[in-house]
Amino acid sequence: MRTVIFFLFLSGITFAQEADTSKLINASHPNPRMRFQTVKSYYNDINKWLAPFDKEITALSQERYAVLKGLILEKDILTLQASVAAKELTYKELTLFYLRRIKEREGNPVTALNALISIKPDCLREAHLCDSLRPTLEEVPLLFGMPILVKDNINTTGLPTTAGAEVLRNHRPANAFIITQLKRDGAIILGKANLSEWAYFFCGFCPLGYSALGGQTINPYGPMEFESGGSSSGSAVAVAANYAVAAIGTETSGSILSPSNLNSVVGLKPTVGNLSRNGIIPISEMLDTPGPMTKNTLDNAILYNAMLGIDSKDARSKQATPINIEEMQNADLKGIKIAFFESYKNDTLYQDAKKILRDLGAELISFTPNSGPLTGFISLLNIDMKYSLPEYLNQFADERVSVRSVQDVVEYNKLDIERRAPYGQNQFELILADTTTDEAFKILQQDLKEKGLNYFKPAWDAGAIVMVGLNNFQAAQAAVAHAPCLAVPLGYKPDGQPAGLTFIGPSNSESILYQVAHAFEKAHPVRKMPQE
Repeated sequence: MRTVIFFLFLSGITFAQEADTSKLINASHPNPRMRFQTVKSYYNDINKWLAPFDKEITALSQERYAVLKGLILEKDILTLQASVAAKELTYKELTLFYLRRIKEREGNPVTALNALISIKPDCLREAHLCDSLRPTLEEVPLLFGMPILVKDNINTTGLPTTAGAEVLRNHRPANAFIITQLKRDGAIILGKANLSEWAYFFCGFCPLGYSALGGQTINPYGPMEFESGGSSSGSAVAVAANYAVAAIGTETSGSILSPSNLNSVVGLKPTVGNLSRNGIIPISEMLDTPGPMTKNTLDNAILYNAMLGIDSKDARSKQATPINIEEMQNADLKGIKIAFFESYKNDTLYQDAKKILRDLGAELISFTPNSGPLTGFISLLNIDMKYSLPEYLNQFADERVSVRSVQDVVEYNKLDIERRAPYGQNQFELILADTTTDEAFKILQQDLKEKGLNYFKPAWDAGAIVMVGLNNFQAAQAAVAHAPCLAVPLGYKPDGQPAGLTFIGPSNSESILYQVAHAFEKAHPVRKMPQE
């Protein structure tokens, strides 16, 4: 039996996809996007990536593992560094703990969340080196020895960078700028996180968190029940499940905010240009940005600071002000004007957030945005990716990669469409069909930016310096306005599904976003681990 029931509405654009319901997994789920055609990857097995560590994992006794569990699970970076300083654990043990946890869960098809695509072969050796170097350091960087996962569209030396696509499984470029920055501080790259293939600009309406190489990312708070969010699905799920200290995601419009909100983690979509995009598989030169994803706001700010730096190879790269961690921790919200959307007055969790921020001394403003459709938003992404992807491939891909354009990818996938693109490649085909001219594209860019700024204008005119959104509903407007967004856990719906709050500010307002979000988090420490 076949039905045509899948629709996606984004900025006035509608897609439809036909599905064979007789072959679907989760076929009775009320959300059509949760009716999967496949869950596991046809091409990749995380156990093969973990095999080199089997000896060390086996040698870690159950007793020591239990001790490490108490020292590591849900702990923030400052606490972990204090435990290392007190000789309660080592960086190698910290890394080995995560490897064993990943092995126990991701290595078992019954419990796997499909959050990861690969594991870095030398991560334990690097952790051991951090243990050796630590006594020689006058000052230990906050990220030193901390295992970090990276979304698999970010170039990382020693691992493939795939965007989840089978055609890039042998693509092995050198580190992106932000990875070099992390390595400078001694961070350990643990592996690559799964994602919605090509950052969810590939298959039209299809499940969030699916890629050919990673399979279907699963939300740990409601496996096969709740969406994982996308496109930084694996990064959010891995952080929620405590597979690493933190993770890096990327966003064009909602790709950090959506999975952060749906998996009860903290995610920052920074002002475009504050973090380098060089060495990241692109969608939009105008909108793309990487960002940190963590269990708490403090770790998020630490990770953000570590990635800062001007990159001469990114035309939008600029000097951004680091977050003052001490100032953030001691922030006082008295008198700060914060705007709340009038349209969410019936949402209980959102109203609870208003009360918490009012009790912290903030002055609350209710506002209705200047709304209107972002007409042409998809065309903006279409044309941007049509030209940005070939530029990336020509710069970073070698002879092991057979494609150099969107057209090449489409033709390659057609040779084995059921495995390489089981949900089709509708969005890539729409990219090829888009006839927007260069002149019209430039006008579209300016028009969308003005519409995004105008959307938030009533709040800024009323003196608000932060707006509070629900989940990622304002992601597209924030994207075109280059407005930074910081998502934090808000609570849980009656069925257990996480909900998030998103703090939004004008360009380069990351410092105040962190201050407000951290104060809210301290007053409302709602995040809880998924059930083991």
